[in-house]
Amino acid sequence: MTGAEALRRAIPRLTEAGVEGAARDARRLLAHAMGLPAERLSLHLHDGLNAAQEAGFAAAVAARCARQPVSQITGERLFYGRAFRVTRDTLDPRPETETLVGRALQGAFARVLDLGTGTGGILLSLLAERPGATGIGVDLSPAALDVARGNAQRLDLAARAEFHLSDWFAAVPGRFDLIVSNPPYIAEAEWRTLAPEVQLWEPRTALTPGGDGLAPYRLIADGAREFLTPGGRILVEIGPTQAAAVGGFFRDAGLEDVQVHPDLDGRDRVVSACNPR
Repeated sequence: MTGAEALRRAIPRLTEAGVEGAARDARRLLAHAMGLPAERLSLHLHDGLNAAQEAGFAAAVAARCARQPVSQITGERLFYGRAFRVTRDTLDPRPETETLVGRALQGAFARVLDLGTGTGGILLSLLAERPGATGIGVDLSPAALDVARGNAQRLDLAARAEFHLSDWFAAVPGRFDLIVSNPPYIAEAEWRTLAPEVQLWEPRTALTPGGDGLAPYRLIADGAREFLTPGGRILVEIGPTQAAAVGGFFRDAGLEDVQVHPDLDGRDRVVSACNPR
């Protein structure tokens, strides 16, 4: 069977399973099975698949029909121009989270704290872009921390990144001139409407804290000033309807210069603030 023939068989199966972008996902999975960069697949569509490639593609298609995310099947996701390993123990890094990284890079920092680090995508992207900086990522999940440490090794950043088991600030040492976080913020009612790729395959605790989804922001706001240096910045990702509430938590905590920043689709995505000098 050639690659083109394998695609022709796979796309209708994925479509019938309710997968949006079935043709796109089929191509990504075929490239993975063939050991090719996705952008080079077109050059090899008429190559014959060996037994291992054919079996690997069949397994990948079956997993995608079960609505497992492509990134979990292939084992990695591109984020801010770098490949990060992902597993079922981590949140799949989203393109909108790149807004947080981009905003953080608009100011100076030497020491970074990432609350709820997951894959380490935010922290490691910041350190990769700022060679002189160091940082700590914390998470409640030992399995997620193992993934983050592995990503630090893959990106040659292990010497500048530490990872600790911590319930938010509970086990965090020292102070930082930048705090970042993409906390769980999906409200309980919204959780029930999410796609199977999210509900069935991603860690629920990384997506929703239950209730109105705002509890993590209250905790982060309450503790931020103790862990920020004078003039230090904090940036958090939010859901599109949460800007007013999160901005209010920051102001009530005594933080200054509270701002809301949109993502590329124009939706409120990041709230930033500064610790008074």
